[in-house]
Amino acid sequence: MSVTAEIREKLEQAFSPEMLEVVDDSERHRGHAGYQDGGESHFIVTMRSPAFEGQSRIARHRAVHSALGEDLISRIHALNLHLET
Repeated sequence: MSVTAEIREKLEQAFSPEMLEVVDDSERHRGHAGYQDGGESHFIVTMRSPAFEGQSRIARHRAVHSALGEDLISRIHALNLHLET
């Protein structure tokens, strides 16, 4: 399974989002630190979920990192999160 698909699956299970977009942004970072041939190192995640209601920005980010898990997070160099209720 691709990293993109793993991210999507874990976030759907954890947050039942109303909207979820996972973009592999790796190619824009070619030649920069953390870039890997084949991509799947830099991601932009935009998600809207009622699960974030009442949470601070930091709490939302922590919840996403927790849902993705240490193993998956360790394979990602950059994760740009846009999280809304």
